[in-house]
Amino acid sequence: MNYISEAKSVIKNEIEGILEVESKLDHTFEELISCISNSTGRVVMCGMGKSGHIAKKIFATLVSTGTPSMYMHPAEAYHGDLGMIKEEDIFFAISNSGETSEVTQLLPFIKSNGNTLISMTGNPSSTLASLSDFHLDIGVEKEACPLNLAPTTSTTVSLVLGDAIAISLMKAKSFKEENFAKYHPGGSLGRKLLMTVKDFVLTGTYVQKGDSFIDVISTMSTSKTGVVLVGDANNLEGIITDGDIRKYLTTYEISGYQTAKAIDLMTASPKTVSPLTKCSDADYKMRDEGINSLIVKDGNRVLGIYDNLNRK
Repeated sequence: MNYISEAKSVIKNEIEGILEVESKLDHTFEELISCISNSTGRVVMCGMGKSGHIAKKIFATLVSTGTPSMYMHPAEAYHGDLGMIKEEDIFFAISNSGETSEVTQLLPFIKSNGNTLISMTGNPSSTLASLSDFHLDIGVEKEACPLNLAPTTSTTVSLVLGDAIAISLMKAKSFKEENFAKYHPGGSLGRKLLMTVKDFVLTGTYVQKGDSFIDVISTMSTSKTGVVLVGDANNLEGIITDGDIRKYLTTYEISGYQTAKAIDLMTASPKTVSPLTKCSDADYKMRDEGINSLIVKDGNRVLGIYDNLNRK
């Protein structure tokens, strides 16, 4: 069997499913977005089995992009968790058949409680769809599964529609970078969007202009950043990186290092950055300049080095 061919067939099938569902979008989607955007409650995502997994992912995307949300397992809901649903909440159920018993048994409560009901189903005539205030049709011609049984393409289109809803709500609420950072303070996302250069300043190591090549190499070997600064914190005259060392040795005969001084190796007027600069902006500057380090300066005083190779 040609597994690459099989994989491409699956991908093609799922792409076609996405395009099929895209063609079904109409004014209902816009009204749905307006309803959620203007709501004072949460979006309660619900689904059973594979649909439940998709509902969890949509819930996670919604909360991280500024839309209050929660996930509720339909079986647990039927045994007491319905008490967590407030009248202002929007109940969002996913069921490909639209007849999943664990979900449909919740509908009498949802309707009597006055909650807005949104659903995704593959059957617009199903019980769930017919009782919904807003229904999105996720019906596809064929699953990627060769038996046309395992939820594959149908779950993919559900996930894509969930992303479309989350992103549309971001636009509706003018959700900005600083809002995203607020909900992602940890890890690389938080570092990129929230933290500033001052959070990652490393102490600079200095040499003087008249120091020898050997002195420079010796000092550089003890530096946490792999670079040395020329001068002092109040009078920065240059920077020496391993790139400067290589450039010097390839430009002059290797024996020239015996008489070389720091002033011969350094790059004058090195690139600097303010300690209050966002890490994302500093990283972009380094990529744009093709360098790995920036001098952190507060006014005319050097605070240290911002080095993207040593940052955790």
